Amino acid sequence: MDLVEKIKNGERVSFDEALKLYDLELDVLGELADNIRVSKYGKKSYFNINRHINPTNICADICKFCAYSATRKNPNPYAMSHEEIVSIAKNSYANGAKEVHIVSAHNPEVGLEWYMGSYRAVREALPDIHIKALTAAEVDFLSRHYGHSYDTIIDMMIANGVDSMPGGGAEIFDEEVREFLCKGKVTSDQWIEIHQKWHERGRESNATMLFGHIESRAHRIDHMMRLRNLQDITGGFNAFIPLVYQKENNFLKVENYLTAHEILKTYAISRIVLDNIPHIKAYWATSTIGLALIAQEYGCDDMDGTIEREAIQSAAGAASSHGMPLGEFVGLIKNAGFTPVERDSLYNELKVW
Repeated sequence: MDLVEKIKNGERVSFDEALKLYDLELDVLGELADNIRVSKYGKKSYFNINRHINPTNICADICKFCAYSATRKNPNPYAMSHEEIVSIAKNSYANGAKEVHIVSAHNPEVGLEWYMGSYRAVREALPDIHIKALTAAEVDFLSRHYGHSYDTIIDMMIANGVDSMPGGGAEIFDEEVREFLCKGKVTSDQWIEIHQKWHERGRESNATMLFGHIESRAHRIDHMMRLRNLQDITGGFNAFIPLVYQKENNFLKVENYLTAHEILKTYAISRIVLDNIPHIKAYWATSTIGLALIAQEYGCDDMDGTIEREAIQSAAGAASSHGMPLGEFVGLIKNAGFTPVERDSLYNELKVW
């Protein structure tokens, strides 16, 4: 059967077939992905009102693509107090935020209670806010540094108020690529194991993929396939987020930076391949707002959120340090021909704009 017809019939593609999708013309890929997106969500584009909090940039790991951690490229180390974190969360909540997204570096100096206590403090101050916190890379770091099992760290997260896990730390699952990019950080198998344990507790998480650096197209497809396999088992991923590599202020010398054409192809292919993950997010902080809007016609149905402030991607050149005002965000989605739908962190619809 012709590959295009197979996809139109709703049949699952193999690794080799998924790789061949890159050979299709962009408009063909876009139509296939858009048909899937429209069948699921029509013209809805989801977003949430959220605040990213990055409480420390002191990190035990050295990732070549990172411009955020306190190194000679970013010589301003900091670690927030619980009071500072709660104050930020309260201000954001007062401005309408439904979620705080708390992701830190792997700080070996502050102690396990600094991490867990920050979530507990936010939960006690704001019982209704959704706390998305601790990537699998952070879980692995805390496990290794403090001598606890993954199960213990995960149970501590839940006990201290964490509602869902972000997808960070996945990067690219191929271990040879990881050896070069982020040696010593969580392995691909460990990342999968941590998310599986989280899902087995009835909790949801995101999945990410950092692309556009030294990986090949085959590495991207392999990454998606591993996520699809876990999703078949647990069903715990609510969104896949292809993160576009940011090239400034880091030690990864990438000369052939991704084109919009290649980014859109990757978005579309992810919608086709990941038939069991509900949402594909065009995270505007890494793709730019313009391309994220175009991506809504190439299989994506989510824009992430207003963000308010963000330090990790913006340190590497993304235009997300101060987020985006709600009115402007909604207006851009409408002007692109889509219906803005405010959601909560688990994709329950809160308001159709």
